[in-house]
Amino acid sequence: MENVYLCTLFIQGKRLKMGKIIALANQKGGVGKTTTTINLAASLATLEKTVLVVDADPQANASSGLGVDIKNVDCSIYECIIDKADVRDAIYTTDIDGLDIIPSHIDLVGAEIEMLNLEEREKVIKKLLEPIRSEYDYILIDCSPSLGLITVNALTAADSVIIPVQCEYFALEGISKLLNTIKIIKSKLNTKLEIEGFLLTMYDSRLRLANQIYDEVKRHFQELVFKTVIQRNVKLSESPSHGLPVILYDADSTGSKNHLALAKEIISKGS
Repeated sequence: MENVYLCTLFIQGKRLKMGKIIALANQKGGVGKTTTTINLAASLATLEKTVLVVDADPQANASSGLGVDIKNVDCSIYECIIDKADVRDAIYTTDIDGLDIIPSHIDLVGAEIEMLNLEEREKVIKKLLEPIRSEYDYILIDCSPSLGLITVNALTAADSVIIPVQCEYFALEGISKLLNTIKIIKSKLNTKLEIEGFLLTMYDSRLRLANQIYDEVKRHFQELVFKTVIQRNVKLSESPSHGLPVILYDADSTGSKNHLALAKEIISKGS
């Protein structure tokens, strides 16, 4: 029996990968989900991991932030979900070796209504990713700022979820609703779903409020809070307009260093 197990792990001397799928979710907008997705993915790829970003937000900011020209995309996550297009036709390369993306499209706005009549509609993205999962070390899903059917799909497909929390007033507003959604999905659709961690974003150590929120989040969620904090950084804000992750835009910036530290923390948690 052990030999059979070993044979499933090794083919021609190569260990098979089983990519970890991480959703980045928070129904509150403007918390840094997309910024984190883009820059965490780029950092993981820089650390020689193979990474796929799945842009599950109709705004398609993760796609444009990684240099994809949305107007020239023939096959996006929308076509895969609604038209049953081959997921491999939707994978685009980026300027960073080892980092690919399945882009989004504004049509995704209407996808939730179109999905209502699909069988196992909560598991569409899970089934899409299954054939390519072994080709990547990490698959990051950038969720839209909602708790709709697409986000439910992302959480059903994921092994874990990163919850970005901005260090601003009302930071914890809506978190209980998200946690309740995660709890329901875990009990009914995806028993293995775990919280990877709460990530504090837009942190400015000079502000008393930022420090108060940091302390409050730590008190609430304790060891579930990442040690790494994403600080406010001009270069981090500028880089998406150039279609580049911050590590390519300015590798020495605070934003770049923060996301590299986050990538290392996630890798060490999984090892």
